[in-house]
Amino acid sequence: MDNTSDRAAQLCKVRAIVCEILELDEDEVTPTSHFKDEHGADSLNAIEILARLEKEFDIVIGQSSIARMVNLQGVNEVVTEAVSQVRMR
Repeated sequence: MDNTSDRAAQLCKVRAIVCEILELDEDEVTPTSHFKDEHGADSLNAIEILARLEKEFDIVIGQSSIARMVNLQGVNEVVTEAVSQVRMR
């Protein structure tokens, strides 16, 4: 699988996890729709998303990264960085 396919598969998993936790249909979440303002997410949802991503991708995401995880694009960037750090080890 090439990098483009890997990234597409990762984004698909990230979207599925976010939508499941926020109880939304996948077509309701755009890359830039704000979880809190547009979808009513709270800090507990953010922690759930973080924990689920860590388990799904076998990564560690620092608590400080939660501030960037306000939309699908931000979440995917955080996951991409964490996955890259794991591969570099």
